[in-house]
Amino acid sequence: MKLSLYIAKRYLFSKKTHNAINIISSIAICGVAVATIATVCTMSVFNGFQGLVSGMFGSFDPELKITPVKGKVFDPTDGKLPEIYMLPEIEHVSEVLEDNAFIRYRDRQVPAIVKGVSENFAESTHMQDILLDGEFKLQDEINKYAFLGIGLANNLNVNAGFIYPMDIYAIKRKSQVNLANPASSLNREYAYIGGVFRVNQAVYDENYLIVPIDLARQLFNYEKEVSALEIKLKTKTTIDRVQKNIREIVGNDYYVKNRYEQQEAAFKMINVEKWMTFLILCFILLIVAFNIIGSLSILMVDKQSDIITLRNLGADNRLISRIFLFEGWLISVVGAVAGIILGVLVCLGQQHFGWLQLGEQGTFAVNAYPVVVAFSDLALIMFSVLTIGFLSVLYPVRYLSKKWLN
Repeated sequence: MKLSLYIAKRYLFSKKTHNAINIISSIAICGVAVATIATVCTMSVFNGFQGLVSGMFGSFDPELKITPVKGKVFDPTDGKLPEIYMLPEIEHVSEVLEDNAFIRYRDRQVPAIVKGVSENFAESTHMQDILLDGEFKLQDEINKYAFLGIGLANNLNVNAGFIYPMDIYAIKRKSQVNLANPASSLNREYAYIGGVFRVNQAVYDENYLIVPIDLARQLFNYEKEVSALEIKLKTKTTIDRVQKNIREIVGNDYYVKNRYEQQEAAFKMINVEKWMTFLILCFILLIVAFNIIGSLSILMVDKQSDIITLRNLGADNRLISRIFLFEGWLISVVGAVAGIILGVLVCLGQQHFGWLQLGEQGTFAVNAYPVVVAFSDLALIMFSVLTIGFLSVLYPVRYLSKKWLN
């Protein structure tokens, strides 16, 4: 084994009889390296977009969210739910009541999702960071305030500080619609415009209106019910462990979701795209491996005199075949290591200098492609390249050995 590997290394790095063999071997190594660089950079970009989307949702979504399995609302004082408030890892629990409503401001009317929140909602999220205008204050001694997503604000043509309040309508629960007088079947509340926020996610920016929870309860005819409990954990707390503890407390009647589970569809789409791209790049690596086969076949012809000498010294066909097998593996190893090192350097350069831009400044949420290098991805890429290299040369070497060594 050691002898085969030693000779293979000598064949790889030493000068051959024909310079074309060195060129073909170099091309094979460069092909593996370039494909590896592309794989590292592509997967890192997908990681960057995943982190970017997670950060956007994280400014609005809580770390943990409790919702009922059946129905739209539940009583937060029912059963074992009060035990959640006493967990030492929890910093804030915000009560939320969310439902569909109809918004009217002067001569403009739009449907929206009204999200009633308790006073500590700002402490549970990063609302102040995503406000484009205004200050996050739900109510004062006189007025109650509403906060709109930027898309919703544009549809209503409003902004923070407008002197007229907006009207909020919702159908009365447990009552039939009066066709003769439909307005009598609606609850009506009003709130002044406190501010406009932007999450850079259409699901929130185009639809959401945040109001005090007591206004939402009056609008939707509830007393103390909530549609969700949103939880902020203390720093340096393990989310998975707290999530498991809460699930044990609430049982099977409630969902307890982290941020990824709350936006499962969005993150699942990114993951599907990432791994489909990875499979395509692996196929490209397989095509690149044909360069290795070509290099080995020419090398075996070039080293016929060496093969005769090794046979005279007592080497069998198995040892000689292993030499060229190791030669193919070394090409994959050198190309993979060089590709990963260069790929990481390219990603680090993109992180610090933003060489590759998304478009004109201000058009997107970020100016340059976001990049995050994950060690697990690097390990997977290395394993994949070496596996493809191993499988691609295993059969050809055996076939060529039978043809040239007999």
